[in-house]
Amino acid sequence: MEGEVAPEFSTDIVFPPYRVLLAGCTTNPTSTWVTQQARNLVWVLEDDDHKLRFLIHDRDRKFTCTFDGVLISENIEVIQTPFRAPKANAFAERWVRSVREECLDQLLVLGQGHLCRVLREYVDYYNQSRPHQGLQQRTPVPITDIEEEGEVCRREVLGGIIHDYYRMAVAG
Repeated sequence: MEGEVAPEFSTDIVFPPYRVLLAGCTTNPTSTWVTQQARNLVWVLEDDDHKLRFLIHDRDRKFTCTFDGVLISENIEVIQTPFRAPKANAFAERWVRSVREECLDQLLVLGQGHLCRVLREYVDYYNQSRPHQGLQQRTPVPITDIEEEGEVCRREVLGGIIHDYYRMAVAG
C-alpha cells in the first residue's frame, strides 16, 4: 500500500485513505520521544506490509534531522509544510478536528493513561467503523464481511458517547 504519513502532533499519525495510527501519548514531547515514535512507526508499517512514499510534518523543532533520518533510511521522502499553511496538511488537520469534536470535547480526561485509552478506542472506531465521506461512506480499514440481513444492533463506543450500529449475522 502506498500512501502518505502526516504526524500532526505527538499523539497521532494519519495516512490515506484516512487511516490513523496512534503513535503514543506524552505530556512533554521531545525530539527524542518523537524520533522513537518514528522508529516505532517504521516497525509497525513493516509488520503490516505497508509501503509509504512521503511523510509530511510541520516545522516544529521536535522534528529534527534524526527524526527525518529514520524515515529517509526507509526510503520515505520527508516533506516540511510551508510556514503558516495549515491547509498544506489537510488530512492531519481534519483528523484533529474529528477527534476533538467527536471525542475529546465530550470527556473530562483524567490523566495521560486515560487519554491513551480513550484515543486507542476512538482510533479503532475511526478506522474500522466510522463512515468517511471522502471514501464514499466506507471505512479506512475495509470491512470484509458485511451483513445485508439481520437484526440491527448498537455498540457503545467511549462509554456511550458514540453509538455504532451494525447488523447481527443471521443464524443459519
